[in-house]
Amino acid sequence: MKPSHFLMAAAAAVMIVQTAGCAVARDQQSVGSYIDDTTITTRVKARMAEDPAVSAMSIQVETLKGTVQLSGFAKNSTERSAAEKLAASVPGVVAVRNDIVVR
Repeated sequence: MKPSHFLMAAAAAVMIVQTAGCAVARDQQSVGSYIDDTTITTRVKARMAEDPAVSAMSIQVETLKGTVQLSGFAKNSTERSAAEKLAASVPGVVAVRNDIVVR
């Protein structure tokens, strides 16, 4: 291999490594974090669907970096509290923001 080809290959390798290190920009989630959040959301929704005291269809669940945000409508304060407790009991949940409105 000629020295010039070797230098070009080395430069290309360095650029690839540097670019890969910048794959996640500030304020973006890594792929692993996104998958973890999606798993948490799915588990919270599943627990709500299993609980007869909570209407899973009326409550939306979003997760970002382990913080679960609940929104939507509840029939009463008991349902609102039950949804919050269910969300908090899921492994991986760091915090719960309960924005559910009681109708």
